[in-house]
Amino acid sequence: MVRWQPGTRERLQATAMQLFTEHGYDATTVVEIARTADVTERTFFRHFADKREVLFAGQDDFLAMFAVPIERAPADTAPFDLVRLALHAAGTYFDRDKRPFSRDRQAIIEANPALQERELGKLATLKIHLGALLRDRGVSEPAATIAAETAVTVFHLTFQQWIAPGEERSFEEIASERLDALASLVHPVR
Repeated sequence: MVRWQPGTRERLQATAMQLFTEHGYDATTVVEIARTADVTERTFFRHFADKREVLFAGQDDFLAMFAVPIERAPADTAPFDLVRLALHAAGTYFDRDKRPFSRDRQAIIEANPALQERELGKLATLKIHLGALLRDRGVSEPAATIAAETAVTVFHLTFQQWIAPGEERSFEEIASERLDALASLVHPVR
């Protein structure tokens, strides 16, 4: 019986990221990842369904990161404020320590059309999930869908800026800037 070793998942992920960066996503095999991480192929598959999951694991945690603050907000919280709460909660996940990994991950995704499609699917799932949460809270249509679409758009714009070369501001600072820009677009000062 093979014993589980703490950190195996993280070691596999780090190894895969290194190999994807050095050799390209398509040229890297699961066998190579496992061998380089000094584990068996079977061990790899205990942690990840396939090599794509190295990049996309944690979808439930990703959705929860946005959902929990919405679920915990007072019942009378306005939809735009729910979006703000969700995006600020994302800022606690996307701390400075995750920026190098996120930059590398995004570069790998941008170099592969199939991975780009998967990333878009992840964002579409987030829109659907947020829309359902907002409707469950009593936000009517079309406001629930507009708020969900807005949250994902602002998240995407924030994330792209946060991983930009030379960017040092926190995710939360950038999200606040984007939300303030949206608010001024919708309610311009006259």
